[in-house]
Amino acid sequence: MKIIDEVKNAASIAISGHIRPDGDCVGSVMGLYLYLKKELPGAEVDVFLEKPAEIFDCISHIEEIKSEINTDKMYDVFIVLDCADDRLGDARPLYEKAGKRINIDHHISNPGCGDVRIVEADRSSTAELLYDLMDADKIDREIATALYIGIIHDTGVLRYSNTSPRTLQVAAELIKYGFDFSDIIQKTFYEKTYVQTQIMGRAVLESVRFMNNRCIVSMVSRRMMDFYQVNPKDLEGIVNQLQVVKDVDCAIFMYETGTLEYKVSLRSNGSVDVASVAMKFGGGGHIRAAGCTMNGTYHDNINNLSKGIAEQLNIK
Repeated sequence: MKIIDEVKNAASIAISGHIRPDGDCVGSVMGLYLYLKKELPGAEVDVFLEKPAEIFDCISHIEEIKSEINTDKMYDVFIVLDCADDRLGDARPLYEKAGKRINIDHHISNPGCGDVRIVEADRSSTAELLYDLMDADKIDREIATALYIGIIHDTGVLRYSNTSPRTLQVAAELIKYGFDFSDIIQKTFYEKTYVQTQIMGRAVLESVRFMNNRCIVSMVSRRMMDFYQVNPKDLEGIVNQLQVVKDVDCAIFMYETGTLEYKVSLRSNGSVDVASVAMKFGGGGHIRAAGCTMNGTYHDNINNLSKGIAEQLNIK
C-alpha cells in the first residue's frame, strides 16, 4: 500500500510522534509532513511534536511544528509515527477524536493502535518504512533529507544490527537527491556542544560495571543537570558510549526526571533482549535498544532491572 491512498480524501490531517522525540521520530514526522503538503496542497496538514533539538534545524520547515495544542480541533486523519498512542503526550486528545487513525512504526513492543496499523519490526526505522509507503517519484530533496536523518539516527549511521540490505538500498536512493549527507551525519549525530561532552565525560567517569563486568550503569541526577545547565536532549548518546566498553553485554543509563523518577535507556550487544526488560516497567523498544520510566531510588531501579538482565545472561 501507499500512504496517499489512506489520506487522499481527507481535508485535514494531523501528524505526531512520541514525547522526547529522537532523530527517527523527528525525521519521520517531518518527512511525511513535507510529503503530504506536496501531494495534497488543498488539505490542511499539521504536525504536533515537542520542540526538537536544535541539531535538526537543517530539516526544511521544521519551524512549522506545533507544540501548542488546541484540543477542540478535530482532524479527518491523525497519523501516529514511531510509537503507539500511549506515548503521544499532549497530542493524544486530538488522536482520540480523529475520524481515522493511522499508526506507522517499527518497534517490536508496539501492538499497533488506531484503524490502520502498519508496524514492521524488521525495519531499521520508521523513516525507512515511510520511504516504501511513499511514491518514489514524488520524493524531493527536502523529504529525502528528513528521511535520511531518521534512518541514520536509528541505525547509528548504518552500523547497528538493525541495518538490513533494504536499509542500505533506501539510504543509497535518498542520497541521490544531492544533499550533503556527510555534513548531516557530522552535525546531527556526532557533533556535541562543550557541555554535552562534559556531562558525557562525567557519566562515563562515574559509571560502574557489575554482573561479572558484563553490565555497566551510570546515572545523571537533577542536581548534575542543573550544575552543567543541560536538558534531557543533551544526554543523548551517553548510553551508546557506555555500550562500546569492551566485554560489556548490556548498558544502562538513567537520568532523574522528578522525585524518585528516572528515565532509563538500555542498550545491548544482542546477548540481552532489552525490550523485554523495559516492557516489564511499562516501556519498550527493540531487542538491542529500549527504554522506560521507573519510580524508586536509583539503586532500587538498578536492582529491579538487574533481575531480568541476569536471567538472560545466566548469572545467579
